[in-house]
Amino acid sequence: MRLLEKPTRWAAAVVVLLLALLLGMTGLALAQQPSGQAVVILEVRGVIDPVVAQYVKQGLETANHIDAQLLIICLDTPGGLDTAMREIVQAILNSEIPIAVFVEPSGARAASAGVFITMAADVAAMAPGTNIGAAHPLALGDQGEIIATLEDKLTNDAVAYLQAIAQQRGRNVAWAEEAVRQSASLTAQQALERQVVDIIANDLADLLTQLDGRKVTTRSGERMLELTAAPLETHPMTWLEVIAHGLVDPNIAYILLSLGTIALIAEFYNPGAVLPGVTGAICLILAFIALGNLPVNWGGMALIGLAFFLFILDLKVTGFALSVAGAISFVLGSLFLFSPFTPTSPTMSRLSVSPWLLVLMTFLLVGFFSFAVTAGLRAQRQKVLMSRRGLIGATGVALSDLAPQGVVQVQSETWTAVATESVKAGETVEVVDSDGLYLQVHRSN
Repeated sequence: MRLLEKPTRWAAAVVVLLLALLLGMTGLALAQQPSGQAVVILEVRGVIDPVVAQYVKQGLETANHIDAQLLIICLDTPGGLDTAMREIVQAILNSEIPIAVFVEPSGARAASAGVFITMAADVAAMAPGTNIGAAHPLALGDQGEIIATLEDKLTNDAVAYLQAIAQQRGRNVAWAEEAVRQSASLTAQQALERQVVDIIANDLADLLTQLDGRKVTTRSGERMLELTAAPLETHPMTWLEVIAHGLVDPNIAYILLSLGTIALIAEFYNPGAVLPGVTGAICLILAFIALGNLPVNWGGMALIGLAFFLFILDLKVTGFALSVAGAISFVLGSLFLFSPFTPTSPTMSRLSVSPWLLVLMTFLLVGFFSFAVTAGLRAQRQKVLMSRRGLIGATGVALSDLAPQGVVQVQSETWTAVATESVKAGETVEVVDSDGLYLQVHRSN
Protein backbone atom coordinates (compact mmCIF):
# COMPACT_ATOMS: atom_id res chain seq x y z
CA MET A 1 0.00 0.00 0.00
CA ARG A 2 2.85 2.42 0.75
CA LEU A 3 4.11 1.91 -2.82
CA LEU A 4 0.77 3.12 -4.15
CA GLU A 5 0.44 6.11 -1.79
CA LYS A 6 3.51 7.93 -3.15
CA PRO A 7 2.37 8.03 -6.83
CA THR A 8 -1.09 9.07 -5.66
CA ARG A 9 0.36 12.00 -3.72
CA TRP A 10 2.44 13.03 -6.74
CA ALA A 11 -0.63 12.90 -9.00
CA ALA A 12 -2.62 14.99 -6.55
CA ALA A 13 0.19 17.53 -6.36
CA VAL A 14 0.35 17.77 -10.16
CA VAL A 15 -3.43 18.29 -10.37
CA VAL A 16 -3.29 21.05 -7.75
CA LEU A 17 -0.40 22.72 -9.58
CA LEU A 18 -2.25 22.62 -12.91
CA LEU A 19 -5.39 24.07 -11.33
CA ALA A 20 -3.38 26.86 -9.73
CA LEU A 21 -1.66 27.58 -13.04
CA LEU A 22 -5.01 27.62 -14.87
CA LEU A 23 -6.55 29.97 -12.32
CA GLY A 24 -3.52 32.23 -12.50
CA MET A 25 -3.68 32.44 -16.32
CA THR A 26 -7.43 33.10 -16.15
CA GLY A 27 -6.87 35.89 -13.65
CA LEU A 28 -4.14 37.39 -15.84
CA ALA A 29 -6.39 37.26 -18.89
CA LEU A 30 -9.21 38.93 -16.99
CA ALA A 31 -6.83 41.58 -15.74
CA GLN A 32 -5.59 42.30 -19.26
CA GLN A 33 -9.10 42.36 -20.81
CA PRO A 34 -10.43 45.94 -21.28
CA SER A 35 -13.16 46.74 -18.82
CA GLY A 36 -15.09 48.91 -21.23
CA GLN A 37 -17.24 47.92 -24.22
CA ALA A 38 -15.92 48.52 -27.73
CA VAL A 39 -16.12 51.79 -29.62
CA VAL A 40 -16.90 51.26 -33.31
CA ILE A 41 -15.45 53.81 -35.77
CA LEU A 42 -16.73 54.43 -39.31
CA GLU A 43 -15.15 56.73 -41.90
CA VAL A 44 -17.40 58.63 -44.31
CA ARG A 45 -15.52 60.64 -46.94
CA GLY A 46 -16.88 62.24 -50.09
CA VAL A 47 -20.40 62.39 -51.52
CA ILE A 48 -23.23 60.90 -49.47
CA ASP A 49 -24.67 58.20 -51.75
CA PRO A 50 -26.52 54.86 -51.39
CA VAL A 51 -23.19 53.07 -50.90
CA VAL A 52 -22.37 55.28 -47.91
CA ALA A 53 -25.90 54.86 -46.52
CA GLN A 54 -25.60 51.08 -46.67
CA TYR A 55 -22.12 51.24 -45.13
CA VAL A 56 -23.35 53.31 -42.17
CA LYS A 57 -26.36 51.06 -41.57
CA GLN A 58 -24.19 47.94 -41.64
CA GLY A 59 -21.76 49.59 -39.23
CA LEU A 60 -24.65 50.36 -36.89
CA GLU A 61 -25.84 46.73 -37.09
CA THR A 62 -22.32 45.55 -36.22
CA ALA A 63 -22.17 47.94 -33.27
CA ASN A 64 -25.52 46.62 -31.98
CA HIS A 65 -24.42 43.02 -32.48
CA ILE A 66 -21.30 43.40 -30.33
CA ASP A 67 -23.17 45.66 -27.89
CA ALA A 68 -20.76 48.54 -28.45
CA GLN A 69 -21.14 51.48 -26.10
CA LEU A 70 -20.48 54.09 -28.81
CA LEU A 71 -20.40 54.47 -32.59
CA ILE A 72 -18.30 57.30 -34.04
CA ILE A 73 -18.76 58.49 -37.63
CA CYS A 74 -15.73 60.44 -38.86
CA LEU A 75 -17.21 62.77 -41.48
CA ASP A 76 -15.93 64.90 -44.36
CA THR A 77 -18.49 65.53 -47.10
CA PRO A 78 -19.58 68.21 -49.61
CA GLY A 79 -23.14 66.85 -49.57
CA GLY A 80 -25.03 64.04 -51.22
CA LEU A 81 -28.30 62.53 -52.31
CA ASP A 82 -31.40 63.37 -50.31
CA THR A 83 -32.58 59.75 -50.15
CA ALA A 84 -29.21 58.48 -48.90
CA MET A 85 -28.98 61.28 -46.32
CA ARG A 86 -32.45 60.51 -44.95
CA GLU A 87 -31.59 56.81 -44.60
CA ILE A 88 -28.55 57.70 -42.51
CA VAL A 89 -30.43 60.26 -40.40
CA GLN A 90 -33.26 57.78 -39.69
CA ALA A 91 -30.74 55.12 -38.67
CA ILE A 92 -29.01 57.57 -36.30
CA LEU A 93 -32.23 58.89 -34.72
CA ASN A 94 -33.56 55.36 -34.12
CA SER A 95 -30.30 53.88 -32.82
CA GLU A 96 -30.26 52.00 -29.52
CA ILE A 97 -26.60 52.89 -28.91
CA PRO A 98 -25.08 56.39 -28.71
CA ILE A 99 -23.73 57.83 -31.97
CA ALA A 100 -21.19 60.62 -32.31
CA VAL A 101 -20.45 62.42 -35.59
CA PHE A 102 -16.95 63.90 -35.71
CA VAL A 103 -16.17 66.34 -38.54
CA GLU A 104 -12.45 65.80 -39.07
CA PRO A 105 -9.56 66.20 -39.85
CA SER A 106 -8.74 69.92 -39.98
CA GLY A 107 -9.86 71.24 -43.36
CA ALA A 108 -12.84 68.87 -43.52
CA ARG A 109 -16.42 70.05 -43.84
CA ALA A 110 -19.99 68.95 -43.17
CA ALA A 111 -21.81 70.73 -45.97
CA SER A 112 -25.34 70.22 -47.26
CA ALA A 113 -26.24 66.60 -46.36
CA GLY A 114 -23.44 66.65 -43.80
CA VAL A 115 -25.32 69.28 -41.80
CA PHE A 116 -28.33 66.99 -41.37
CA ILE A 117 -26.18 63.98 -40.42
CA THR A 118 -24.10 65.93 -37.91
CA MET A 119 -27.08 67.53 -36.17
CA ALA A 120 -28.86 64.15 -35.96
CA ALA A 121 -26.07 62.63 -33.84
CA ASP A 122 -26.32 62.17 -30.07
CA VAL A 123 -22.97 63.95 -29.86
CA ALA A 124 -21.82 66.39 -32.56
CA ALA A 125 -18.13 67.20 -32.64
CA MET A 126 -15.80 69.14 -34.92
CA ALA A 127 -12.05 69.46 -35.25
CA PRO A 128 -10.41 72.91 -35.38
CA GLY A 129 -10.25 74.27 -38.91
CA THR A 130 -13.45 72.57 -40.06
CA ASN A 131 -16.78 74.11 -41.07
CA ILE A 132 -20.44 73.20 -41.21
CA GLY A 133 -23.43 74.62 -43.14
CA ALA A 134 -24.45 75.82 -46.62
CA ALA A 135 -27.57 73.78 -47.36
CA HIS A 136 -29.60 76.05 -49.66
CA PRO A 137 -31.20 74.55 -52.82
CA LEU A 138 -29.54 75.45 -56.12
CA ALA A 139 -31.47 77.01 -59.02
CA LEU A 140 -29.73 77.75 -62.30
CA GLY A 141 -30.98 80.75 -64.21
CA ASP A 142 -34.38 82.41 -64.19
CA GLN A 143 -36.86 79.69 -65.10
CA GLY A 144 -40.01 81.55 -64.12
CA GLU A 145 -42.75 81.05 -61.56
CA ILE A 146 -42.81 77.23 -61.75
CA ILE A 147 -39.15 76.93 -60.87
CA ALA A 148 -39.47 79.51 -58.09
CA THR A 149 -42.41 77.59 -56.61
CA LEU A 150 -40.49 74.31 -56.75
CA GLU A 151 -37.50 75.93 -55.07
CA ASP A 152 -39.72 77.25 -52.27
CA LYS A 153 -41.16 73.77 -51.69
CA LEU A 154 -37.72 72.19 -51.51
CA THR A 155 -36.47 74.90 -49.18
CA ASN A 156 -39.47 74.73 -46.83
CA ASP A 157 -39.24 70.96 -46.67
CA ALA A 158 -35.53 71.07 -45.85
CA VAL A 159 -36.04 73.76 -43.20
CA ALA A 160 -38.76 71.78 -41.45
CA TYR A 161 -36.72 68.58 -41.55
CA LEU A 162 -33.54 70.16 -40.15
CA GLN A 163 -35.48 72.09 -37.49
CA ALA A 164 -37.16 68.86 -36.34
CA ILE A 165 -33.76 67.19 -36.02
CA ALA A 166 -32.27 70.15 -34.14
CA GLN A 167 -35.25 70.31 -31.78
CA GLN A 168 -35.05 66.59 -31.02
CA ARG A 169 -31.34 66.85 -30.21
CA GLY A 170 -31.62 70.13 -28.29
CA ARG A 171 -29.56 72.15 -30.78
CA ASN A 172 -29.95 75.61 -32.33
CA VAL A 173 -33.25 75.52 -34.22
CA ALA A 174 -32.93 79.11 -35.49
CA TRP A 175 -29.55 78.41 -37.11
CA ALA A 176 -30.99 75.29 -38.75
CA GLU A 177 -33.29 77.58 -40.74
CA GLU A 178 -30.43 79.95 -41.57
CA ALA A 179 -28.32 77.06 -42.89
CA VAL A 180 -31.01 76.21 -45.45
CA ARG A 181 -32.55 79.55 -46.36
CA GLN A 182 -29.39 81.69 -46.27
CA SER A 183 -26.69 79.04 -46.86
CA ALA A 184 -25.23 79.99 -43.48
CA SER A 185 -21.93 78.33 -42.62
CA LEU A 186 -20.00 78.25 -39.34
CA THR A 187 -16.47 77.48 -38.23
CA ALA A 188 -15.95 74.90 -35.50
CA GLN A 189 -15.67 77.56 -32.79
CA GLN A 190 -18.73 79.44 -34.04
CA ALA A 191 -20.71 76.19 -34.19
CA LEU A 192 -19.80 75.45 -30.57
CA GLU A 193 -20.76 78.95 -29.41
CA ARG A 194 -24.12 78.80 -31.22
CA GLN A 195 -24.94 75.33 -29.83
CA VAL A 196 -24.83 73.64 -33.21
CA VAL A 197 -22.24 71.13 -32.02
CA ASP A 198 -21.27 69.92 -28.56
CA ILE A 199 -17.50 69.44 -28.64
CA ILE A 200 -14.35 70.69 -30.35
CA ALA A 201 -11.69 67.97 -30.34
CA ASN A 202 -8.21 68.03 -31.83
CA ASP A 203 -8.32 64.38 -32.86
CA LEU A 204 -10.03 61.08 -32.12
CA ALA A 205 -8.07 60.50 -28.92
CA ASP A 206 -9.04 63.96 -27.65
CA LEU A 207 -12.70 63.27 -28.51
CA LEU A 208 -12.68 59.99 -26.55
CA THR A 209 -11.11 61.77 -23.57
CA GLN A 210 -13.81 64.46 -23.57
CA LEU A 211 -16.61 61.91 -23.97
CA ASP A 212 -15.39 59.71 -21.13
CA GLY A 213 -17.88 59.93 -18.26
CA ARG A 214 -20.47 61.77 -20.37
CA LYS A 215 -24.14 60.79 -20.05
CA VAL A 216 -25.97 60.26 -23.35
CA THR A 217 -29.71 59.67 -23.71
CA THR A 218 -30.78 57.25 -26.44
CA ARG A 219 -34.00 55.40 -27.24
CA SER A 220 -32.97 52.66 -24.83
CA GLY A 221 -32.40 55.14 -22.00
CA GLU A 222 -29.56 57.09 -20.45
CA ARG A 223 -26.02 55.69 -20.75
CA MET A 224 -22.79 56.61 -19.08
CA LEU A 225 -19.82 56.42 -21.46
CA GLU A 226 -16.75 54.72 -19.95
CA LEU A 227 -14.10 55.05 -22.62
CA THR A 228 -10.81 54.96 -20.72
CA ALA A 229 -10.19 51.24 -21.37
CA ALA A 230 -12.60 50.80 -24.25
CA PRO A 231 -11.11 48.98 -27.28
CA LEU A 232 -11.42 50.73 -30.65
CA GLU A 233 -12.78 48.81 -33.64
CA THR A 234 -12.39 50.59 -36.96
CA HIS A 235 -14.62 49.26 -39.74
CA PRO A 236 -13.47 50.71 -43.10
CA MET A 237 -15.34 50.16 -46.34
CA THR A 238 -14.72 46.91 -48.18
CA TRP A 239 -12.86 47.14 -51.48
CA LEU A 240 -16.14 46.62 -53.36
CA GLU A 241 -17.74 49.48 -51.44
CA VAL A 242 -14.71 51.67 -52.10
CA ILE A 243 -14.98 51.00 -55.85
CA ALA A 244 -18.74 51.60 -55.92
CA HIS A 245 -18.36 54.78 -53.85
CA GLY A 246 -15.56 56.01 -56.11
CA LEU A 247 -17.77 55.64 -59.19
CA VAL A 248 -20.25 58.17 -57.82
CA ASP A 249 -18.20 61.10 -59.07
CA PRO A 250 -19.16 63.33 -62.02
CA ASN A 251 -15.72 63.13 -63.62
CA ILE A 252 -15.46 59.34 -63.25
CA ALA A 253 -18.96 58.82 -64.64
CA TYR A 254 -18.18 61.16 -67.54
CA ILE A 255 -14.95 59.32 -68.40
CA LEU A 256 -16.64 55.92 -68.28
CA LEU A 257 -19.53 57.15 -70.44
CA SER A 258 -17.23 58.65 -73.09
CA LEU A 259 -14.70 55.81 -73.24
CA GLY A 260 -17.42 53.16 -73.19
CA THR A 261 -19.20 54.68 -76.16
CA ILE A 262 -15.94 55.10 -78.12
CA ALA A 263 -14.98 51.47 -77.43
CA LEU A 264 -18.36 50.16 -78.62
CA ILE A 265 -18.13 52.19 -81.83
CA ALA A 266 -14.62 50.83 -82.39
CA GLU A 267 -16.01 47.30 -82.03
CA PHE A 268 -18.81 48.17 -84.45
CA TYR A 269 -16.35 49.20 -87.15
CA ASN A 270 -13.99 46.30 -86.40
CA PRO A 271 -16.30 43.34 -85.68
CA GLY A 272 -14.64 40.38 -84.08
CA ALA A 273 -12.01 42.37 -82.18
CA VAL A 274 -13.94 41.46 -78.97
CA LEU A 275 -11.74 43.49 -76.57
CA PRO A 276 -13.18 46.92 -77.51
CA GLY A 277 -16.72 45.57 -77.27
CA VAL A 278 -16.22 43.96 -73.86
CA THR A 279 -14.38 47.03 -72.55
CA GLY A 280 -17.08 49.37 -73.85
CA ALA A 281 -19.90 47.31 -72.33
CA ILE A 282 -18.20 47.23 -68.91
CA CYS A 283 -17.48 50.99 -69.00
CA LEU A 284 -21.06 51.84 -69.95
CA ILE A 285 -22.54 49.59 -67.25
CA LEU A 286 -20.31 51.22 -64.63
CA ALA A 287 -21.20 54.66 -66.05
CA PHE A 288 -24.93 53.98 -65.73
CA ILE A 289 -24.42 52.77 -62.15
CA ALA A 290 -22.68 56.07 -61.36
CA LEU A 291 -25.23 58.18 -63.25
CA GLY A 292 -28.06 56.44 -61.40
CA ASN A 293 -26.71 57.90 -58.17
CA LEU A 294 -26.12 61.42 -59.49
CA PRO A 295 -28.50 64.29 -60.41
CA VAL A 296 -28.21 63.86 -64.18
CA ASN A 297 -29.73 66.26 -66.69
CA TRP A 298 -31.00 63.92 -69.40
CA GLY A 299 -30.99 66.80 -71.87
CA GLY A 300 -27.20 66.78 -71.52
CA MET A 301 -27.19 63.02 -72.11
CA ALA A 302 -29.26 63.55 -75.27
CA LEU A 303 -26.76 66.12 -76.57
CA ILE A 304 -23.87 63.69 -76.01
CA GLY A 305 -25.80 60.95 -77.82
CA LEU A 306 -26.49 63.36 -80.70
CA ALA A 307 -22.76 64.15 -80.88
CA PHE A 308 -21.84 60.50 -81.40
CA PHE A 309 -24.57 60.14 -84.02
CA LEU A 310 -23.23 63.14 -85.94
CA PHE A 311 -19.67 61.82 -85.79
CA ILE A 312 -20.76 58.46 -87.21
CA LEU A 313 -22.90 60.09 -89.87
CA ASP A 314 -19.99 62.30 -90.95
CA LEU A 315 -17.99 59.19 -91.85
CA LYS A 316 -20.46 58.47 -94.64
CA VAL A 317 -20.34 61.93 -96.22
CA THR A 318 -17.66 64.31 -97.41
CA GLY A 319 -16.63 67.42 -95.50
CA PHE A 320 -16.33 68.20 -91.78
CA ALA A 321 -19.56 70.08 -91.11
CA LEU A 322 -21.18 67.23 -89.17
CA SER A 323 -18.01 66.63 -87.13
CA VAL A 324 -17.95 70.30 -86.12
CA ALA A 325 -21.62 70.11 -85.14
CA GLY A 326 -20.88 66.89 -83.22
CA ALA A 327 -18.03 68.53 -81.30
CA ILE A 328 -20.28 71.46 -80.33
CA SER A 329 -23.05 69.08 -79.24
CA PHE A 330 -20.59 67.04 -77.19
CA VAL A 331 -19.23 70.10 -75.37
CA LEU A 332 -22.72 71.44 -74.61
CA GLY A 333 -23.88 68.03 -73.40
CA SER A 334 -20.86 67.73 -71.13
CA LEU A 335 -21.49 71.18 -69.64
CA PHE A 336 -25.14 70.45 -68.90
CA LEU A 337 -24.70 66.79 -67.88
CA PHE A 338 -24.73 67.53 -64.13
CA SER A 339 -26.31 70.99 -64.18
CA PRO A 340 -30.09 70.54 -64.01
CA PHE A 341 -32.30 73.49 -64.94
CA THR A 342 -34.45 72.76 -61.90
CA PRO A 343 -33.42 73.28 -58.27
CA THR A 344 -31.40 70.39 -56.90
CA SER A 345 -31.92 68.80 -53.53
CA PRO A 346 -30.79 71.03 -50.66
CA THR A 347 -28.50 68.20 -49.58
CA MET A 348 -26.54 68.07 -52.86
CA SER A 349 -23.75 70.45 -53.75
CA ARG A 350 -23.53 71.59 -57.35
CA LEU A 351 -21.78 68.99 -59.46
CA SER A 352 -20.12 69.47 -62.83
CA VAL A 353 -17.47 68.00 -65.08
CA SER A 354 -13.96 69.41 -64.75
CA PRO A 355 -13.25 71.89 -67.61
CA TRP A 356 -9.84 70.32 -68.19
CA LEU A 357 -11.40 66.86 -68.47
CA LEU A 358 -14.03 68.21 -70.86
CA VAL A 359 -11.36 69.65 -73.17
CA LEU A 360 -9.31 66.43 -73.03
CA MET A 361 -12.24 64.15 -73.84
CA THR A 362 -13.39 66.44 -76.67
CA PHE A 363 -9.96 66.30 -78.34
CA LEU A 364 -9.82 62.53 -77.79
CA LEU A 365 -13.24 62.05 -79.34
CA VAL A 366 -12.55 64.25 -82.37
CA GLY A 367 -9.18 62.58 -82.89
CA PHE A 368 -10.70 59.13 -82.68
CA PHE A 369 -13.32 59.81 -85.32
CA SER A 370 -10.98 61.81 -87.52
CA PHE A 371 -8.20 59.24 -87.71
CA ALA A 372 -8.91 55.83 -86.19
CA VAL A 373 -12.43 55.24 -87.47
CA THR A 374 -11.71 56.81 -90.88
CA ALA A 375 -8.66 54.57 -91.28
CA GLY A 376 -10.74 51.55 -90.32
CA LEU A 377 -13.36 52.39 -92.93
CA ARG A 378 -10.69 52.76 -95.62
CA ALA A 379 -9.27 49.39 -94.69
CA GLN A 380 -12.70 47.78 -94.87
CA ARG A 381 -13.26 49.18 -98.36
CA GLN A 382 -10.00 47.71 -99.71
CA LYS A 383 -10.02 44.41 -101.52
CA VAL A 384 -8.81 41.55 -99.33
CA LEU A 385 -5.90 40.02 -101.24
CA MET A 386 -5.26 37.01 -99.03
CA SER A 387 -8.74 35.48 -99.12
CA ARG A 388 -9.46 32.59 -101.45
CA ARG A 389 -12.10 34.62 -103.27
CA GLY A 390 -9.47 37.28 -103.94
CA LEU A 391 -7.33 34.69 -105.78
CA ILE A 392 -9.89 34.05 -108.52
CA GLY A 393 -8.32 35.01 -111.83
CA ALA A 394 -4.77 34.81 -110.46
CA THR A 395 -2.20 32.55 -112.18
CA GLY A 396 0.32 30.17 -110.64
CA VAL A 397 2.45 27.09 -111.24
CA ALA A 398 1.57 23.42 -110.65
CA LEU A 399 4.10 21.95 -108.22
CA SER A 400 2.85 18.43 -108.87
CA ASP A 401 0.72 16.64 -111.40
CA LEU A 402 -2.97 17.46 -111.03
CA ALA A 403 -4.90 14.32 -111.79
CA PRO A 404 -7.16 15.90 -110.82
CA GLN A 405 -5.82 16.87 -107.34
CA GLY A 406 -2.36 18.19 -106.55
CA VAL A 407 -0.38 21.15 -105.24
CA VAL A 408 -0.03 24.59 -106.84
CA GLN A 409 1.74 27.82 -105.97
CA VAL A 410 -0.28 31.02 -106.38
CA GLN A 411 1.02 34.46 -105.31
CA SER A 412 3.88 32.86 -103.37
CA GLU A 413 1.46 30.68 -101.38
CA THR A 414 1.11 26.88 -101.63
CA TRP A 415 -2.43 25.57 -102.10
CA THR A 416 -4.13 22.25 -102.60
CA ALA A 417 -5.87 22.43 -105.96
CA VAL A 418 -8.28 20.42 -108.06
CA ALA A 419 -7.92 20.77 -111.84
CA THR A 420 -10.79 20.62 -114.31
CA GLU A 421 -8.41 18.86 -116.71
CA SER A 422 -5.12 16.99 -116.48
CA VAL A 423 -2.22 19.33 -115.65
CA LYS A 424 1.46 18.39 -115.52
CA ALA A 425 3.92 19.65 -112.94
CA GLY A 426 5.52 22.93 -114.01
CA GLU A 427 2.61 24.05 -116.17
CA THR A 428 0.91 27.40 -115.62
CA VAL A 429 -2.57 27.29 -114.06
CA GLU A 430 -5.32 29.86 -113.48
CA VAL A 431 -7.64 29.92 -110.45
CA VAL A 432 -11.28 29.77 -111.49
CA ASP A 433 -13.00 29.14 -108.11
CA SER A 434 -12.51 28.01 -104.53
CA ASP A 435 -14.24 25.27 -102.59
CA GLY A 436 -13.51 25.14 -98.86
CA LEU A 437 -9.74 24.71 -98.48
CA TYR A 438 -9.26 23.81 -102.17
CA LEU A 439 -8.69 25.94 -105.23
CA GLN A 440 -10.21 25.01 -108.55
CA VAL A 441 -7.82 25.63 -111.42
CA HIS A 442 -7.37 24.90 -115.13
CA ARG A 443 -4.43 25.03 -117.49
CA SER A 444 -3.64 28.61 -118.46
CA ASN A 445 -3.43 29.25 -122.19
